[in-house]
Amino acid sequence: MNTDIISKLKENKIFPIIRSSNTQDVIDKVNALIDGGLDVMEVNVETPNIFNAIRKVSDKAIICAGGIITSIQAQTAIDSGAKLFSSPIFQTNLLKISKDKQLPFIAGTSTANEAYSAWKSRIPVVKIYPITAMGGVEYLENLLRPMPFLNVIPQGDVKLSEIKGYLDAGALAVGVGRNLTNAQSYSEITERTKKILEQLK
Repeated sequence: MNTDIISKLKENKIFPIIRSSNTQDVIDKVNALIDGGLDVMEVNVETPNIFNAIRKVSDKAIICAGGIITSIQAQTAIDSGAKLFSSPIFQTNLLKISKDKQLPFIAGTSTANEAYSAWKSRIPVVKIYPITAMGGVEYLENLLRPMPFLNVIPQGDVKLSEIKGYLDAGALAVGVGRNLTNAQSYSEITERTKKILEQLK
């Protein structure tokens, strides 16, 4: 993976995840997060029209196309201007596209075995999902104790109040979805983002 993106994730601390099937909603949420101070984010591809949203915001932020399972989806993400893509699973066909196209791929893993296999395949960042169901911060600590070389992004129903605990446990960055990106207004997302980044300084 492009070391710039790894250092960017480390610097940002939070890796926001946007899930919406409405193109305009995705665009507005991306802008709200940028205004709040985050410039690397995942846009989950809920429906094919979300690729259009990625196309419209790809020059403003580093967009990771999320929820990618097939090679066709990965190729469409690349064509839409995504700078990286992520999957809920670890699949060799996605790894091949990532290497061929020189585009970073974040593989989804749950167990120590899966995370290590992904690392052995030279996937530089893995997400540990669903972290809350797997045991939260304690699970991450247990995972990283024997494998501190892993760059991990825990995600899956992470609360804003839990972010610091995951970072202290050794996470590269923390994936946060609805608890950050679902709000009554877009300005609320911006304010929430500014506040949490301030707290993490």
